[in-house]
Amino acid sequence: MSWMEKLCETYERCAGKEPNGVEPMMPICHTSQQAQIEIVLDGSGAFLRASVLSDKNNTLIPCTEESSGRAGPKPVNHPLCDKLQYVAGDFVEYGGEVTSGFASDPHEPHSAFLQSLKMWATSRNRHPKLDAILGYVERGQVVSDLVKAQVLPVDSLGKLLKRWDAEKETAPAIFKTIQNTQSPEDSFVRWRVEEAVAREVTATWDDRELIHSWISWYQQNQTKRGCCMITGNGATLALQHPAKLRHGGDKAKLISSNDTSGFTFRGRFLDADQAASVSFDVTQKAHNALRWLIKRQAYRSGDQAIVSWAVSGKIPPDLLADTMWLLGQTALKALPKIGSGDTAQAFSLRLAHAIVGYRSNIEPMEDIVVMALDSATPGRMSITFYRELKGSEFLERIEEWHRRYAWLQNFGKDAQFIGAAGPPNIAEAAYGHRLDEKLRKATVERLLPCIVDRLSIPRDLVSSTVQRAVKRAGMEAWEWEKCLGIACGLFKGSYSERNYQMALEQERQSRDYLYGRLLAIADNIESHALSMADEKRDTTAARLMQRFADRPASTWRTIEMALRPYMSRLRAGACSAGFLVAREKLLDEVINSFQSPNFTSDTRLSGEFLLGYHCQREAWRTGPSSYGEGRMSELLTDKN
Repeated sequence: MSWMEKLCETYERCAGKEPNGVEPMMPICHTSQQAQIEIVLDGSGAFLRASVLSDKNNTLIPCTEESSGRAGPKPVNHPLCDKLQYVAGDFVEYGGEVTSGFASDPHEPHSAFLQSLKMWATSRNRHPKLDAILGYVERGQVVSDLVKAQVLPVDSLGKLLKRWDAEKETAPAIFKTIQNTQSPEDSFVRWRVEEAVAREVTATWDDRELIHSWISWYQQNQTKRGCCMITGNGATLALQHPAKLRHGGDKAKLISSNDTSGFTFRGRFLDADQAASVSFDVTQKAHNALRWLIKRQAYRSGDQAIVSWAVSGKIPPDLLADTMWLLGQTALKALPKIGSGDTAQAFSLRLAHAIVGYRSNIEPMEDIVVMALDSATPGRMSITFYRELKGSEFLERIEEWHRRYAWLQNFGKDAQFIGAAGPPNIAEAAYGHRLDEKLRKATVERLLPCIVDRLSIPRDLVSSTVQRAVKRAGMEAWEWEKCLGIACGLFKGSYSERNYQMALEQERQSRDYLYGRLLAIADNIESHALSMADEKRDTTAARLMQRFADRPASTWRTIEMALRPYMSRLRAGACSAGFLVAREKLLDEVINSFQSPNFTSDTRLSGEFLLGYHCQREAWRTGPSSYGEGRMSELLTDKN
């Protein structure tokens, strides 16, 4: 349960100290709810006006343990703001339909709401706004006033209109605010009180005194006490634990023991408190902190949420981001220019400067937590990954990940960089169109230990990415370029003991690397000839890339024979004769670098041939030199 301790500490250190522009943490004993109707009262409880809320922002409302995660046929009411079936005494008279569990007594929801509001409003924790709201609700004319204010439409019989069948543009405002599966009678009501003595705050959700009034009242009425397993002290224990962690409609809970029919704890404990007894304050603070962190800085994919945070509230570098994002968060223009030196050294300098920027903000001994959440069912959530690290450890592992799997990446016209791809992009590169939400989440989760625990990327992921990069004919050009860069980065990092460089290694004479260079040369010669003839189609090398990877020696003979007419075409052109001479010379040099049995072997190529192919191709991108590093040097240099 150390995760609750860290979250509770985060709440205590950050609540009330949120940076400007950051949504504050939710106070305990409260939840958030999207409201559709706002009713404005005066200080004596007289109705002034009402309006339909067009914004989608949630409203802070008081809640109880039971109402915060309410579900089922008889939902428990909130104490102040709620749906019309609770706040309106005339709801049934206007044809409103209550939840199925209240069918035997349709007035029960309103009676329960009125009783709970009266107990709070008449306690020693009373507040002037409560008197106004209670006085108005007791008169039982909420729906009537909303109909008169033209907020709720009615039919010819004077009953609430449940749906709008005409054009949506002509629909009353309330139909544009509610969800498609709802009717206006499902609307949620919030309050605003304009007192005679003008106050700066009229909204109930912004009134700090009213918020503290509810917290004090609710805590005073809790009676169950015991030992909190988080603090080790005697305290008021939580009866239920909050939900709505990932979004406002999230019903899944991290801690739940309401299975009284199946008794999931049977055979281990006599009752749920023996499994986990947590104080009310601790669980409220921990869940509120987690909710705030997820909304502020988490990676989300369906039901999966992955968040890393410093207990102090500082934001660490994004664990799942690619290197372009990481470098983009630092003041790049303040860094020195990088010339056409060694690519790996230049990239290391950039990365080191970026990490130094984070180290200046995050202390070496600062506590960093990484947590992943997911849910298999709508009501239960689990922690699928959890690590606690010090700030220095966390930054070292981030830096090692980006350095180890760095390669020239091409994610689009304005997204070319040297570095590592993020786990979501790796999942796309590995599985392509087969990638669904379930597979994406599983892949990202498998890659988390590779970053945080310094484990090697699973070989099946590396193999899948390489195989997709080889199937060039099945992808769009931009998609293949992206997949190729990711595959090269993963292969290079998975075999770090081989010391692959990000620039062309002319001295590397391994069979697979040389075959990759040969394929790049053939591709370059044919594409140049096609370009001169203004023909737009794939080269033979591109079309046969998968076959070349499986049977390189026999496929190379096919590619070489297909090159002959294009070489003859280039030889006849005055402008391209010099180009062809240079390429033929390079072709002979690469072939002569093979050991004789290697060149004639038809053994399948490993992902190393992609490195040779990619490096040879990139060496021609810019600059007059056949082996120049102009392209990579350009990417590593600031573009002002």
